[in-house]
Amino acid sequence: MIDLMFLPFIACLILVGIHAYLGIHVVERGVIFVDLALAQIAALGAVLAALMGFPLCSPQAYFTSLGLTFVGAAVFSLTRFKGSEVPQEAIIGIAYVVAAAAAILVLDRIPGEAQHIKEMLVGNILFVDGRHVAEIAALYSAIGLFHFICRDRFILVSRDPEKAAKKGLSVRLWDFLFYVTFGFVVTSSVELAGVLLVFSFLIMPAVCAVMFTKDFRKRLAFAWAAGSVTSLAGIYASAAGDLPTGAAVVCCFGLLVVGCGAVKFFSASFSGAAS
Repeated sequence: MIDLMFLPFIACLILVGIHAYLGIHVVERGVIFVDLALAQIAALGAVLAALMGFPLCSPQAYFTSLGLTFVGAAVFSLTRFKGSEVPQEAIIGIAYVVAAAAAILVLDRIPGEAQHIKEMLVGNILFVDGRHVAEIAALYSAIGLFHFICRDRFILVSRDPEKAAKKGLSVRLWDFLFYVTFGFVVTSSVELAGVLLVFSFLIMPAVCAVMFTKDFRKRLAFAWAAGSVTSLAGIYASAAGDLPTGAAVVCCFGLLVVGCGAVKFFSASFSGAAS
């Protein structure tokens, strides 16, 4: 059992490493569903490639997905307006719904669409091989290095775009760079882990971290630790109960959020009673 689960766990650790970081940015920006929207756009690219006769995990499917996520990145970077009557989250929601509906229309023309839908949602992380793990590790390390070098700009644009503009930064440019690198990550992750698990890696550890600290570095450390432990718990539950790995990990992340919420509630109640 350990041999079977080793590579999926390593893959989960790599996914947690990059997604928890990006997730904190997403929470800071208040665009919680941007990952779900880009993931769905990437999935749409994969099923379009399948309609053209290419396998879901082929290079053709990957680059079709990547091209569509770049279009999504451009749209999201151009729709972040100060004081706009239409919030950006609405644009993101529209993009998600349209991409999901378009994927259903495409899948309706593909034989065996049920299997395609399952792979889109939960991926095939249980069957990841060493080559794939090495590839995503290299890609995410390069993206992580880029974000580390430009960390002050990315954090400032996420937290206070008005202040960033006053300092002479092009907010739209840095938004676009953020979403483009985000698109690389999401496209690769959806191919491996599916839409639901990618969303869980991105949002749930970050939300838990935000509950307990406002410091960016502490949030990141908390998200990494919580995401790693929860991934291990999900993979163990999957092996022990003979359950689908992706779904088991997602449910464990849900329990993590509930647990952190309960700790936050009772700690706040205790502090209030003590004062």
